[in-house]
Amino acid sequence: MITEQDIQQFSKQCERIFTQIRRDVIGQQEVVEGTVIAMIAGGNVLLEGVPGVGKTRLVRTLGRVFDLPFSRIQFTPDLMPADVTGTNIIVKDDSGNSTFSFQPGPIFSNIILADEINRATPKTQSALLEAMQEHTVTVMGVSRKMPEPFFVLATQNPVEQDGTYPLPEAQMDRFMFKLVVPNPSLEELMTIVDMTQQTMEEVAEPACTGEELLAMRATANQIPVAQDVMRYAMTLCSATHPDSECASEAAKKYVRLGASPRAGQSLISAAKVKALMKGRFNVSFSDLNELAYPVLRHRMKMNFEAIAERVSPDEVVSMIISEVGKSFGLGKDTAPLPVQEKKKRFGKK
Repeated sequence: MITEQDIQQFSKQCERIFTQIRRDVIGQQEVVEGTVIAMIAGGNVLLEGVPGVGKTRLVRTLGRVFDLPFSRIQFTPDLMPADVTGTNIIVKDDSGNSTFSFQPGPIFSNIILADEINRATPKTQSALLEAMQEHTVTVMGVSRKMPEPFFVLATQNPVEQDGTYPLPEAQMDRFMFKLVVPNPSLEELMTIVDMTQQTMEEVAEPACTGEELLAMRATANQIPVAQDVMRYAMTLCSATHPDSECASEAAKKYVRLGASPRAGQSLISAAKVKALMKGRFNVSFSDLNELAYPVLRHRMKMNFEAIAERVSPDEVVSMIISEVGKSFGLGKDTAPLPVQEKKKRFGKK
């Protein structure tokens, strides 16, 4: 049974984590919060943004703040699955006999930075599928467990498409969140340049161990979810399917394939963490509305009409939340678009 003391301890731990992250990462508040929520909930994160906005620096900082072994894999077209998972090599013992010995790959770590993940071939990308979901790696018929906690934090550039391979749907679905990393504001840019002119060193200090992170996850799992709130969350996910009984008008018009059951699991798990961060004992409708964007935006397959009208996944999610919210009596303004989406769609105002 969760207590008031558990909630206070959880909030203090989160504040220590964010304080240390802010020492190395300027701005990007929504991205930082989303990444930390996903890590506490036990999910993988896909960070999408143009070069130079701090995606890789954020992941390195998280490795320092959570005091966990960190491994970086630079994905390139010539990277092979064995370069990721490891392979068996022949070694000779003292008596001269040859035996097979497993040489672990860089994936055997707690935090994996999959840098420019869409530059590797589908064959290599598939090497991550088992690790991202089951937290195991099978090589030569032998399954090996990953160290816990285990996360894959991947980055990709949405602009440069030469020499890239679209991530398979099965892999996209294994990311709990897809977070869009925006360009910094003018004030943030000035602060970044001023800070890096003085030193390029990262100064964040450990604020949470792996054991404490797992304890925070266990605490979050105890947060109750009211039946109406659970139904609302599952309706949001089901409404993304154009052929579902709960299908929204937006999905019928713009979506070819909707979100999988993993979306519902991710939405509830992340909402529990967010509720605790806000010092609450229960998940609210607003928690679900805020988290629906990173949970659903990469799990929906847009149809030709959406592409032709330049309707983004975030806009479709906003329409779906509004429709479902009205059916639950939550009012009209239940789904504000993310800031970066508003700027792209309507200008700075």
